[in-house]
Amino acid sequence: MFGGSGAVFIVAVILTVSLALALFVIFYKLVAISQAQSQSITFLDRFWESKRLDDIFRVAEGLKYSPLAAMFRAGYIELSKVKKGQVQNESGTMHEKMDGLENIERALARAKVSETTKLENLLPFLATVGSAAPFVGLFGTVWGIMEAFTKIQEAGKADLASVAGPIGEALIATAAALAAAIPAVVAYNYFNRRVKVLGAEMQTFASDYLNIVKRHFF
Repeated sequence: MFGGSGAVFIVAVILTVSLALALFVIFYKLVAISQAQSQSITFLDRFWESKRLDDIFRVAEGLKYSPLAAMFRAGYIELSKVKKGQVQNESGTMHEKMDGLENIERALARAKVSETTKLENLLPFLATVGSAAPFVGLFGTVWGIMEAFTKIQEAGKADLASVAGPIGEALIATAAALAAAIPAVVAYNYFNRRVKVLGAEMQTFASDYLNIVKRHFF
């Protein structure tokens, strides 16, 4: 099908590979983000039901895909360090307590950044495919049309036999570009929205967790 033009063949291969990779990324992110969301719901239920942080920590250790559980683990570990230091310093001064609370807040912030980075992993690839594929396809289309005009010039006349092949290659390049770009753009917007929702949930959880720690330990 692409024997007449090596450039259009290369464009078609690039777009086909891009489509295959984009579909793989879409499936992978769908599973990963769905797991993160479902486990976060489970964690929040246990978090508000339980009255002991150590019990919640044991639950959080089993929810490896939940960003909220990861934030809780980071905050709990830092809280344990702070409380241990306060015991060694005979409960510490007010300034030391405020420093301890800031350390917990920073631990939560670091965990939030880390989990957000994980959630956003591979999304730039979908954005790149969605934005670049139409231009790659346009290049193949233009090249195919140039081939058609070249064959018309060589033949000295414009008949169907001389232009059908190159025009067909050009249209296939356009179709391949759309096939790669459309699902990538739709998936990117969809996943980006879900990541923003999880990000808002992480921010809310960080505030709630800090309020609980401040009320009971500081």
